[in-house]
Amino acid sequence: MKIIALTGGIACGKSTLAEMLHELGAPIVDADEVSRSLTAPGGKALPAIREAFGSEVFQNDQTLNRAALAERVFHDPEQLQKLNNLTHPLIIAQMKSEIERCRESGAPVVVLDVPLLFETGLNRLADETVCVSAPLPVQLRRLMTRNGLTEEQAMNRIRSQMPLNEKEKRADRTVSTDCPLEELRTLMSRLYRQWLEEAQA
Repeated sequence: MKIIALTGGIACGKSTLAEMLHELGAPIVDADEVSRSLTAPGGKALPAIREAFGSEVFQNDQTLNRAALAERVFHDPEQLQKLNNLTHPLIIAQMKSEIERCRESGAPVVVLDVPLLFETGLNRLADETVCVSAPLPVQLRRLMTRNGLTEEQAMNRIRSQMPLNEKEKRADRTVSTDCPLEELRTLMSRLYRQWLEEAQA
């Protein structure tokens, strides 16, 4: 089985590429979805979050108050690091078990969708890493439109991530999404066929 990891900057089109690969038949293991499941009601990460951040980041019904937690961590690098230290090992363990499930089901190619691929070391699980890229003006425009942000808010989100050119340098391959969707679909179809052949070689 061949493991492909997708990463990229915010609003660069990573989810679009993951969706195209899913339509071609690849199972997708989405790090954000795994993270949400760990912090959903009854999730494995909740006891540790309560211990580290206190009951003020929880609602009255004991579910996680994501807005309160975000407020605590996004303005304080130390608090964010503390949260990441709690959640990343759980996310990695869950992703590994999902990869094993894909392997047992006989999937020839599995795609990991991981925004913080290099930051978390999850790139070590992949046979090939792909950075999804777009020029900064395109990224800004998409982010402002999608999230209803001002230009300054959008720039702050972009700056809070590892620089895109750094991700491009570390990845095995870069795919730019600054092109018509059909062109992108053709490229992903060709890449997927190549990965299938490599998986079966």
